[in-house]
Amino acid sequence: MEDAVALEQVVRKLADTQRLAVLCTDERGSPYASLIAFAAAPDLKTLVFATPRPTRKYANLSGNPRVSLLLDNRSNREEDFAEAAAATILGNAREVAGEERESCLALLLGKHPSLSSFARSPNSAVFRVEVEAYYVVNRFQSVSELHVRR
Repeated sequence: MEDAVALEQVVRKLADTQRLAVLCTDERGSPYASLIAFAAAPDLKTLVFATPRPTRKYANLSGNPRVSLLLDNRSNREEDFAEAAAATILGNAREVAGEERESCLALLLGKHPSLSSFARSPNSAVFRVEVEAYYVVNRFQSVSELHVRR
């Protein structure tokens, strides 16, 4: 298992360099995966994303706030077996409003300025994921845990 500082560096690099993540929600007891644009807070305790309200993703989040996200840096090459890293993130998502929405939008749009019209639309909800833990896999089979909430 890697030390906490090195592990946090792996997570930070994934969060900073990857623009998209896979969000997994609960759809009436079955997993449902969606590709999302995201941004991570500097302390890695929070991730933010936006989604239109009339979507399955939004309905699933409204029914159950428990989420899992996957960040990875694979390139679909043979080298990925030795070089790729992935982080599974567990947490709770909640829609934000008011000043909190604006601060989450600032974080999201700081990373994805081209999504401004989409994210600021009245039809889009902004979600904040309170991260509990990161489970990092690298070198194909090395698994480490980074817990950020206690």
